[in-house]
Amino acid sequence: MKIIDPHLHLFALAKGDYHWLKPENPPFWPDKARINKAYTEQDLALQPSLTLAGFVHIEAGFDNQQPWRELSYLEQTCNKPFRAIAAIDFTLSSQQFNECLNELALLTSFIGVRHILDEQALSLLSNQQVLANFNTFNELANQRNETLVFEAQLPLTEHAPANALCEVISDNTNIAFIINHAGFPPGNIETIEWQRWQSNLLKLSGYPHVAIKCSGWEMINRDYKQDWLTQNLVLIFNTFGKDRMMLASNFPLCLFSHNNYQDYWQSIISNEFITTLSTQEKSALCYDNALRWYAINC
Repeated sequence: MKIIDPHLHLFALAKGDYHWLKPENPPFWPDKARINKAYTEQDLALQPSLTLAGFVHIEAGFDNQQPWRELSYLEQTCNKPFRAIAAIDFTLSSQQFNECLNELALLTSFIGVRHILDEQALSLLSNQQVLANFNTFNELANQRNETLVFEAQLPLTEHAPANALCEVISDNTNIAFIINHAGFPPGNIETIEWQRWQSNLLKLSGYPHVAIKCSGWEMINRDYKQDWLTQNLVLIFNTFGKDRMMLASNFPLCLFSHNNYQDYWQSIISNEFITTLSTQEKSALCYDNALRWYAINC
């Protein structure tokens, strides 16, 4: 089976900053040291039954002041087909935001940007400068005559941030909004938070230029259970359908819960729900959708 992994991170510790990986800085995960090392394309090893045809690198804090440096480094060192999501600060002045976008747009791997929203989602998505910069990004996509990507990383367990995101999505139709880590489904499905997550997924699925990536399970619970994963995958599939759902790894953070890259993908492919899908549906979730949404040249 061919796989395009649409959410992974490569680390070049000798070249970049990676402020967040240093032990004295947040996040203060007790197991953070496990991933505090260099990761290259060679670490994305799969056994012959699975083939990594390409990937999407998501910014990893290489240089948040000059985010084009990360993409340039990747273009010099990666051989597989890939696209890259760059860091960008949506609170920058219009001039600074424009200058940063113009630098990024020169790189062939560039396909989109991420400003991690997380718990600041509501304040950021209500900020007039942020909204103006979304319009600028939307206009760049229009000028390039291609859909650019905004990676939406936030928990979808509260209605107000999700509603604010919906307004931004509605106003920027040249941008593909791709939900990261399945919107962080709560670890307990018997809660009002899980119901709110489900409700907000349904709301977001109403926009045709919104897709969702399923990864980051280890961020909710390092020891997550397969039956919990199955219930989340079923709900997401039924909500977004086979053409707007992607399976991803969040490598190397998936190593918090798995021994290696192969183990993670094997656990996904052998998941109870995934095994019930047709060959065409499996290909959509593992390869075709990432190929299309990120315009990867495989």
